[in-house]
Amino acid sequence: MSRTALVLSLALAALACGEEEIEMSKTPAAPPPGSASAAASPALADSGIPKIEIAEAEFTESERTRDPFRSYAGTFLEDTKGKAKSQREVVLSQYAIDELKLIGIVTRVNPAKAMLVDPNGKGFVVHRGQFVGRADVVQAARGGASYEINWRVDRIRDGDIVLVREDPANPDVPTATRVIPLRPEGSIVVAQ
Repeated sequence: MSRTALVLSLALAALACGEEEIEMSKTPAAPPPGSASAAASPALADSGIPKIEIAEAEFTESERTRDPFRSYAGTFLEDTKGKAKSQREVVLSQYAIDELKLIGIVTRVNPAKAMLVDPNGKGFVVHRGQFVGRADVVQAARGGASYEINWRVDRIRDGDIVLVREDPANPDVPTATRVIPLRPEGSIVVAQ
């Protein structure tokens, strides 16, 4: 039974591999007058091979002609490592928290306000709930998109301000806290 099936399949394969004759036109299409191939057309008519013109631009890579074997993984990797755009208003977003100094606090107003100074000496007034300082970019687990987390003014007290940083994507991670004192440790206060 298996021999019969084998012989039958070989016979079908032999029939499928039969030769077909392809008939080519003996007269190629006439090139436009004045072209470089117009002078060579008598030679083409004798050889029976159609001439194909190839421009230099077909060998360069563009959006129309791309290398199918080129790996684009590096392009996507650079996109994810790029700076994430913040979608919130952040005061002093170009400076780290360590670069800022607290120089004044006003607590008898609602809301309480504090003045932070950047390394250039320019002061900015902040209040509770505002985002402050340069963001930290966090890469999400399992190949997700990266996102920013910022320090937020949580409390303004008599001698310092308390900043907190929460990661909304990871509620299990404890909230980070930073305190910026009005008078750094080691400073001498002279009473008059």
